[in-house]
Order: sequence, then structure tokens, then C-alpha cells
Amino acid sequence: MAFLKFNKSELVNLSYSLKREIILANKTGAYCNTSIVTCNTRRYHGLLGVPIDRFGGEKYLLLSSLDESLVLGGRQFNLGIHCYGDIYEPRGHKYIVDFDADPVPQVTYKIGEMVFVKSIVLVPDTDQVLIKYELVKSPRKVTLNLKPFLAFRSVHALTSQNTQANTVGWDIPGGVAYNLYEGFPDLHLQLSGKAVFKSSPAWYNGITYSDEYRRGFDCREDLFVPGQFSLELKEGESVVFSASVEEAAPAGLKRKFASAVAKEGNITSFRDQLVHCADLLVRNRAGRKQITAGFSWLYTGLLRETLNALAGLTLYAKDDPKEFEEILDNLIHDEQERLFRRTTQVESPLFMTVALQQYIAYTGAEKHVWEKYGETLKAIIASYAPGHRREVAMQPNGLLWAQMDGVALTWMNAYINGRAVTERAGYQVETNAMWYNAICFALEMEAKYGDPKCEFVRRWTPVRKAILESFQPTFWNADAGYLADYVDNYGQNLALRPNQLWAVSLDYSAVSDEVVSSVMRVINAELVTRRGIRSLSPRDPGYKGVYEGSQTERDLAYHNGCAFPDLLAQYAYVSFRMMGKNFIKRAEWLTEGFYEDLSKHGVGAFSELYDGDPPHEPHGAISSAMATATLLNINWLIDKYKEE
Repeated sequence: MAFLKFNKSELVNLSYSLKREIILANKTGAYCNTSIVTCNTRRYHGLLGVPIDRFGGEKYLLLSSLDESLVLGGRQFNLGIHCYGDIYEPRGHKYIVDFDADPVPQVTYKIGEMVFVKSIVLVPDTDQVLIKYELVKSPRKVTLNLKPFLAFRSVHALTSQNTQANTVGWDIPGGVAYNLYEGFPDLHLQLSGKAVFKSSPAWYNGITYSDEYRRGFDCREDLFVPGQFSLELKEGESVVFSASVEEAAPAGLKRKFASAVAKEGNITSFRDQLVHCADLLVRNRAGRKQITAGFSWLYTGLLRETLNALAGLTLYAKDDPKEFEEILDNLIHDEQERLFRRTTQVESPLFMTVALQQYIAYTGAEKHVWEKYGETLKAIIASYAPGHRREVAMQPNGLLWAQMDGVALTWMNAYINGRAVTERAGYQVETNAMWYNAICFALEMEAKYGDPKCEFVRRWTPVRKAILESFQPTFWNADAGYLADYVDNYGQNLALRPNQLWAVSLDYSAVSDEVVSSVMRVINAELVTRRGIRSLSPRDPGYKGVYEGSQTERDLAYHNGCAFPDLLAQYAYVSFRMMGKNFIKRAEWLTEGFYEDLSKHGVGAFSELYDGDPPHEPHGAISSAMATATLLNINWLIDKYKEE
């Protein structure tokens, strides 16, 4: 029995099924993403998207879709489905009677007495998708036709019919290969059975992606169809189709498919699902490990997202400190500019301290961490001194002032027509909380494992004292009962946001216990939901509780009401610190809501954000590294406090 299933009534209802997506990914960074009825609704959807190293490692979509049709007794039944404007043609979803999500996506079609099953798998260590077709039941032989739709474009772009495309392919064992544009890898299309390929090159124009249309984006594109594969199947027979950047051996495709399925393992619990998702979000391309921020359109190797998700995806998911360090080492190598010179997310380099503290809490390897990463952290701290960074600098009171006119310098970085929605210039509460945490941690480690009389200690000890004296008077508002979100030349901005969570949850806090208690009462009352922490209080006039509508409407809602799962980690840390094991039931209740949504949005995956308003529908990237890591983090905390 599959862990996640859908029935016929759900599948044939396009308003339901088109909002459910499958996502397959592998260690090379390749992915397969489409709806559960295999109708593409986003520009990012396709059967094979791959990173292309010569194009900077960005992802490109090679194979958009593969239309199947079955011919029985002279009648043809088209199983594919595309949207053209507001018309769906063909409408193959009407034949679908079942969908299983695991161990691999499997779609079952029924036409009269005929039962036909399609299963999709992404090969774990190769840029290759395999699709198995099995004629489970049929009164007589059936002809299977397969029609590939080629894209050869960035996952962020759309393509149109053009004369530059090289539409001439060449024969290879078991199939054909194509390469539409210079610089792209060849796409090899092959079958394990004896198939005939009939070349009939044509552009299919005006294919429409309904999700892009709904959001007000460009939504139509033209895809190239080179021809059609045909082969005969009889009851009980199967064939495997391969699309790959490397030529495969047709005779071994069935074995390769079976091996790939076996490696997927069985998903029998929510914990299994979490660990499975975590594994897919760690890319290991050419032996180099990085974290992908989310599928299918978020980037790989981002600074803030990697540091935020690192412990969850490596330690709490797999108990793998070696992988933690390997990914962190790669990140430090790649992100010299942002770590030490400039970044438009000024708090991001300071996440380094949080990640190292999580590593120490998990492994106990305090001395090792400081010996290996101490110089890096001290250099990050030094980069915030005056004269180093244009976007942020330490002030005489020890606090960090961040300002670049018109630029949103934190994670709340949505823009509308080039204008920041939440600029937050000045003293930002989370940036300064992380700043204090970083300095305190570095000074303590240097005192233990370095030279307690060194220049770093002499220089930054007075700064630590200055921050402690300045932080609470700067941000605390006794009348409101919580911390200002930021403070600028006009005073405290009292929009009730979750950024103050960092000030009360980090290992080193610059506020009193009374402030912590008051802040948590307010956050509990106004920001906590079962799908994360709201980015703005519903009582605020600027609150937008639903992430829907045009690009402008969604950008207004993004940081003005949407609930973010990743913020639950800091909420859980401070709550467990205050309540101990008495918070366990509440923590379990907060995580259970995400498991209830596994059949929504990204099937079996954990979404980037949710509506602030009930019923808290999921949105954003369908598989988020930070959301996945947060749930693993909270589960680890639950287990830890249960043991204690």
C-alpha cells in the first residue's frame, strides 16, 4: 500500500489534480516536476531538467513532456494532456483511475477492459529519467505511441518557434538523439523494446501553463516535437523509456529502472518522508555537495538558505557530521564576497554562528569547531566594522545599522516595480540579535581554545558590552510588550513581526527574561499558526492573509502575512527552554499540520510558505530546504526532551 494515494474522482477533477505536483530529484541536481495527471502547469514543469555546467550550473529543461497514446482495434486513445489557452487537449486524465506517490509516482489508466500503468523514476546519480509502461490487462495486442515534447531552455524562461533550433536528430541504439541549440548537452531518447521512430518534426504552438497565467506571468510557449515512437505490447509486457544526457544501453534499461526503484526504499512514516525529502535537497554533482534551497525553481548553494538548513538536512536527518562540514566548507569557498565584503541580506553571514552552535549542540565537538572555523567567524565579525561593508556597519553603540536607499537588506526582500515592499532600513532586530550572538560565541570560544589576551578579544569585548547595554533600550517597547522590528531615524517601527524571535531564542540573548516572556506571549497570541509563524500580525492594516492573485498582490502578501515554517525552529528553541518537556505536546501539534498537507501542493514534500489565514494553504517552492530542515530540527528537539 502506497503512503500517499489519489483516487479516480480526485484525479479527473482538474481543479483538484492540477494543484497537486510530483517532484523527483537526484544527487546530480536533475529533477522531474509535473502535476499528478502529468499536465504541466508551470514553466518549471518538465520530465527532465538538468544543471548545465558550461552555463554556470543553472538548470535547463530538456524534455518537457511525453504524450502517450494507445491504439486498440483501430481506435486511438490519447493519454496526454495539454492546455491551449483555456482548452485542454487531449484530455487523457479522464482515463486515470489511480495514482500512487511512492516509492515512485505511478499512474494507472483504464480504458474498457484495458489497464495500463506508467511509472516514473529519476536515476539517482545520472541526468536521466526513466518511464516504465506496463500493459497490465488487455484483450489483445496494443500499439503504444510516444511523442516527446522538447524544450531546451532555462527553467525560468519560455521558448518560441524559431529558425535557430537544430531540428535534425540522429539515430542511436534503441532510439534517437537531438540537440536543439549550441552548448546544450545531447538528449538521448531510447526504449528498451523494439520500437520504430517516425520522424515528423513539428512545433506545437501556444501550450499554456495555467499557474503562470493565474499569476499574471508570460504563460505560453512553443515546444518542438520531432516525431513519434511506436511499438507493440501484449498483456503482461512492459517497456522502459529513457531520456538522458548520455547514451544508454537499451538492453539494460529495465534493470536500471528496477535498481532505481529499489534504491528509493519504502516510505512508511512521516519521518521516512522527511528524511527522503532532506536527501533530495543535498546535491552532489561531480563529487561536490551543496544544498538546493528548493524545487523546482530555487537555486543551489545560497548562503542564508544553506546555513539555515544545514544542520537539519545533515545532522538531524542522517546523523552525518562529515556531510555537514563538507557542505559548509564548499559554501565558505563559494561565498567569500557575501561572507566578508557585501550582501543584500545583511544577517546572512551571521547565520554561520547559528549553524556552528547547532553542530556543537549535536556533536559536542566544540574545540574542533573553533579550531577549524574560528578564523572564518572572526573575519565575518570584523567585516561589520566601519569601513568594510557599504550596506551595513557597526555604530558607536555597538549595534549594526543597515541602509541602502531603495534596497531591502534582509530576508524580507520582495520588490514591486523595483521598490522594496519592506525596506527596514536602520537597526534591524534580528540582525543585531545575531550580531550579539556571534560576538559572544566568538569571545567565549577564543577564551577557551585560543588566546584570551589576543587582539580580537581586546577589540570585541567592549563591543559585546556596548551591545548588551544598547540592545534592549533600543528595541524594547514596554507599552506594546514586544520588540520593535527595526529602529530608524524616526524611532521604533512597531509592526509586529517574527524577526524578534531571534532576539529571544539564540544561545546568547541581549534581553531580560521578563522581555522574553512578554515577547513570547505576544507571538503566541498573534503570529503562531499550525503551518509556521506569520510574517505580520493580522491586526496590522498591512496584513495580507492569503498569498494569491497577481504578482503585485502576492509580493504584498509575501512578507506581510504569509506563514513561514522555518521560523518555527526558533520558536521551538525558546519554548522548550521556557517550558521544558511540557512543550512536547505543543511541538508535536505544530508539526502534525504539515503532515496533513502532504497530499497538497508538492505531493510528499514540504512547502516554502503558507497562507497566514486558515486553512493555511501551501504556496511557494513545493519542496523547501528550510521547511524540511525545520521539521527535522523540531523532531530532534522533541526526542531530546523526551529522553531527558
